[in-house]
Amino acid sequence: MATTTKIRPRALVRASGGPRYAVALAVDALGTGLLRPFLLLYGVTVLRLSAPVTGIAMTAGVVVGLVCMPAVGRWLDRGARSTVVAASMLVRVLGVALLLATPAGHVWLFAAAALFLGIGNQAWPAAHAALVATVAHGRERDAALAAGRALRNAGLGVGALLATACLAGGTTALQALAAVTGLAYLAAAALAWSVHLHTHPAATPAKDRADGPAPRMRALLAANVVYVFCLNVPEIALPLVLVTQLHASPVWSAAIFVANTVLVVTLQVPVTVLMSRFSRRTVLALAGVVLAASYLGFLAATSLGHGWGAPAVATVSVVCTIGEIIYAGSATALVTALAPAHVLGRALARFQLSTGFGLAVSPAVITALASHGSAALWGSLAAATLLSASAVATEKDQGTRLSGCCRRARAGS
Repeated sequence: MATTTKIRPRALVRASGGPRYAVALAVDALGTGLLRPFLLLYGVTVLRLSAPVTGIAMTAGVVVGLVCMPAVGRWLDRGARSTVVAASMLVRVLGVALLLATPAGHVWLFAAAALFLGIGNQAWPAAHAALVATVAHGRERDAALAAGRALRNAGLGVGALLATACLAGGTTALQALAAVTGLAYLAAAALAWSVHLHTHPAATPAKDRADGPAPRMRALLAANVVYVFCLNVPEIALPLVLVTQLHASPVWSAAIFVANTVLVVTLQVPVTVLMSRFSRRTVLALAGVVLAASYLGFLAATSLGHGWGAPAVATVSVVCTIGEIIYAGSATALVTALAPAHVLGRALARFQLSTGFGLAVSPAVITALASHGSAALWGSLAAATLLSASAVATEKDQGTRLSGCCRRARAGS
């Protein structure tokens, strides 16, 4: 099995799409960090909408945005790469423009803006993964995908910090942040489009090409819905538990979120490279075990009560972040390795559908479970994640079955 044993920054940049594309990713992430964490606040303070109405409109935008994924997958399978990435950024420019044009109290225009932002946010991961899969191959592709995630998290973090510093300006500052976000999306789209990367499945190197239908990946897709809950643990589950159950200061939640971002930025590539000595499916199953262990750790930490509970939760959150890093470094890489080149776009689109669905339902599921106590929340998450890890480990790769059949047929002839 080929492994990546060294981290070479220049090689990673080339494998990730080149310098211009790396700049496009950084600018796009910076713009997203400026607005996305404060979109709810924009609806409430600038547009004077109620918090429940604003939240429903944002959720609807995310869910309806998933409807575009089959079309994105087909577009990618026709060979488009940088054009789809640029389009995912441009559609968010339209969303920001609608946001800025929305008068106070007009919920439908805000919902339309949230929809276009949702479409761009859902389409981008699949388009980016397809572009990287075209430029890089083998374990170098895994490291490039990990580098893209680390860069994006760094941009999101810097953008959020800049936005936080500007919030003292009130509604005017929020409108200015939205305008800067739109300009950032526009600049990123121009940079991404200038890469001019287009391909055809027939041009894929033979060693990375597998003829055949799109892999079903039923167990992987179902497991991914559960795995993706880990992405909302630092943002939703832990603040909820720390504030409502342990009565801890909100500072703990902020510190955990910052630590999560720093760990992802610094460790995503090294951990992915370290795990390259194992099969991607084994690593993904391991991620589920680590995440489940962290959930049980949270259960034990919350039982300590006020005083020791918050520091214990913060300590366990590091283990949860390691599980998240292992998951993120192996899940998309496994899909790109399983899918034949001519259906890569559709396979990535299906994977993004499962990711988007998990992200959409996880806040409601987490809050509902938390209302029944820590045991219901963390016990259920641990059991579901372990079950998902087992399903991932035992699922047979379609490509393996097909190659096995071909070998038996040749032997019989």
